[in-house]
Amino acid sequence: MQPLTSAFIDQLRFNEAGLIPAIAQDWLDGAVLMVAWMNRQSIELTLSTGEVHYWSRSRQELWHKGATSGHTQAVRNIRYDCDADVILVTIEQSGDVACHTGARSCFYEDSDQRAPGGADALPPPADACTELMRVIEARRDQPEQGSYTNKLLDGGDNSILKKIGEESAEFVMACKDNSPEEIAGEAADILFHMQVALAHHGVSWRRVQEVLAKRRGAPRRE
Repeated sequence: MQPLTSAFIDQLRFNEAGLIPAIAQDWLDGAVLMVAWMNRQSIELTLSTGEVHYWSRSRQELWHKGATSGHTQAVRNIRYDCDADVILVTIEQSGDVACHTGARSCFYEDSDQRAPGGADALPPPADACTELMRVIEARRDQPEQGSYTNKLLDGGDNSILKKIGEESAEFVMACKDNSPEEIAGEAADILFHMQVALAHHGVSWRRVQEVLAKRRGAPRRE
């Protein structure tokens, strides 16, 4: 994250109570984890400490997220919207729990009956690759008859790796033919079968994302 100064805060449009809503977003998969409020002082603390501080309207005091639970939020990036009246805070969530119920995200409700939250709560919407991996892992854990994914998983490495080899060759040929539509399609096929292999070996998609993120800041290769 680029160092931010008080000039950044001066651009913000606080409401009549001196507050501004802040959306906490996961730094890897883009999932929205929670929404809270900030004032000038909480933003200053967030910038100076590198950990998110909010303003509690119910307690009328500063709130260092995770100070009690240990579920702190390390700041990865902060930006404001086009009207400068909402903040988006991209965070690395300790313990992968942002909600007070113990859920990963506060946004787990999707029906007319309220759920209790907790570790088994519905995960928040995320990027397409993360969502795909969730489906594949669900097939692995709860097989469905007639599922192509389950057919691959039942075949183990012999079945899965063979398909990765075939799809990789088709991707190469699509690139040689310089066909954007076919390139995109074959790339999607590779990603799907690669994720099946990851699920088969118990490697999470998030772990892959973490490796990619770490490499993004690594020294350039000679």
